[in-house]
Amino acid sequence: MVTEAVLFDFSGTLFRLEESVFHAAGLCDSAGRAFDADEIAEITRRMTHPVGQLVEFDEAGKYAWDRRDLDPAYHRAAYLQVLHRSGVPEESARRMYQRVVDPLSWTPYPDTGNVLAALAERGVRVAIVSNTGFDPRHAFVSRGWDRYITHFTLSFEVGATKPDPRIFRSALEHLGVAPDRALMVGDSVEADGGALGLGCDFAHVEALPTRSRAAALSKAVHQRVLFDAAA
Repeated sequence: MVTEAVLFDFSGTLFRLEESVFHAAGLCDSAGRAFDADEIAEITRRMTHPVGQLVEFDEAGKYAWDRRDLDPAYHRAAYLQVLHRSGVPEESARRMYQRVVDPLSWTPYPDTGNVLAALAERGVRVAIVSNTGFDPRHAFVSRGWDRYITHFTLSFEVGATKPDPRIFRSALEHLGVAPDRALMVGDSVEADGGALGLGCDFAHVEALPTRSRAAALSKAVHQRVLFDAAA
């Protein structure tokens, strides 16, 4: 079956929020002690893990966490509490959250641009399908990559989160492509793999630091869409 469209997850798939963003923020605990490298790594993991609950929330925080990708207000409340529960004082947490939701804070994987350009050259339609409470479009616009994207399907705009089939169906309808002619690429088998239920193909990539994952997108897409991975 010919692949006519590729659906990409955003975080951990095309882009990554690197630990360097948290190091650059100069995070300190309430006593003014700078967090060490292991603590920064754990905070990064808690702020970017695609599924699961990694801190203990109060009642309001749990309510926001469960709805974080459906409403920007819940997203902010949930991730501020993740930072607070990780020992980050309130004012620092607010500044850090603003960095997290700034699309320019996110680093693309080395092959992201080439893969998107190669798909566009072959006439393969592309959608970004993301569980998110903020708008990542400017990460693409700032690099001129938005011209490669047919549609952004964002959970807080659609009203459904992966693996709910509604979000994948929405993307496919905007692309005008049948599920069995689409490939979903993402870092979460649980969330992104939900596309399999509609009949899409699925390729898993690891959400590694960008310096450690040079060509995973190229390889995943090359195997199914058959373009030169070096393009």
